[in-house]
Amino acid sequence: MSTSQKLQTVALSYEQMQSRIARFKDMKGFDGGLPDSGIDGSRRTLINAVGFQPPRETEKAGSPVGAEAARNAAIKIREGFNLGYCRCKPGNGPLMHNHDTNETFIPMTGKWRCSWNEDDPQFVDVGPMDVVSFPPGVVRRFENITFDEPDMEHILMFVIAGDSPTAEFTDTALAIVQEKSKT
Repeated sequence: MSTSQKLQTVALSYEQMQSRIARFKDMKGFDGGLPDSGIDGSRRTLINAVGFQPPRETEKAGSPVGAEAARNAAIKIREGFNLGYCRCKPGNGPLMHNHDTNETFIPMTGKWRCSWNEDDPQFVDVGPMDVVSFPPGVVRRFENITFDEPDMEHILMFVIAGDSPTAEFTDTALAIVQEKSKT
């Protein structure tokens, strides 16, 4: 942009701005509604803060936060990104999955393990305010590893690009869901 070009400015009233403000204490969390949500090691609450409009659901793919959370965003916008929180106890997080857009993790509390590459697993352990950003298509997962506080739920923020991003669990993850659902 040249120095002679100006950005468009928009004025919002205080009342108009209210639909773009969400207090964490008032946000509703959901169990995920994802294939792995009900199995040990994957129990978590997902909180849809900004965006996450429902994408087209298929047998293997859907919203990164689950259909119910996608319909219940605290701030309902379509502006090219989505922001949510995961709250869970140690030893929990989603199974391996990928997205069709970038996904960035930022722990708010606790210690988290961010893993990638299902066939040749790699990981990094991160703490509050650290940032891990995965490009589209990379198989990844996160897990609360704050094992010295076994009864404490910790919070991880995630930002996912796009207006209606899609998440897809790997075949191995879906097989784990099938096996654990039998027991």
